[in-house]
Amino acid sequence: MTKQSPRLILSSASARRVRLLGEAGAQFDSIVPEVDESDCSASVRDTVMKNARLKGEWALARFPDCAIVSADTAIEFEDSLIGKPKDLLMAREHLRAFSGRTHNVLTGISCLHPGREPYRDAAVSTVKFRELSEEMISHYFSLVDPLDKAGSYDIGSHGETIIEEYTGSLSNIIGLPMELVTPWLVDTGYIS
Repeated sequence: MTKQSPRLILSSASARRVRLLGEAGAQFDSIVPEVDESDCSASVRDTVMKNARLKGEWALARFPDCAIVSADTAIEFEDSLIGKPKDLLMAREHLRAFSGRTHNVLTGISCLHPGREPYRDAAVSTVKFRELSEEMISHYFSLVDPLDKAGSYDIGSHGETIIEEYTGSLSNIIGLPMELVTPWLVDTGYIS
């Protein structure tokens, strides 16, 4: 980070986003945004873009001299938005529905920097699930807590047990598309 770069804040509760941003080499603080994530009726892309913007604006209102990175991830499946499950029963329903099928993972990002125009974008990746038995779902849940994850799974944690293949950005599926964020971090001097 250059001396003139303001403090960088990740406005996210996701440990996966913290890990990805740290692996990129950025020095930052993480805060948990207190926003009501909404479901826009227009599209999943509109929803993740709006929620990423809201998380960034929440942080900026509290830290106006800081740079802010925020993101929101959701799944588009059969023309519906799938977010985080409310409970284990819903998580199990998600994986049953995904079994043997394909869905899209969308992440919206918002990158704010004092004196610059906001940078906002979204990434889309495709995930195909294996055919899952009830035993496979139970085994996966014994390894991974599905409750804080869009779609009730984490590709980076035992994902090979339930996922057959994916196309597009892996970091997007994890929750922070570094292909979009890294150029902004370089441009603003947080990484070289």
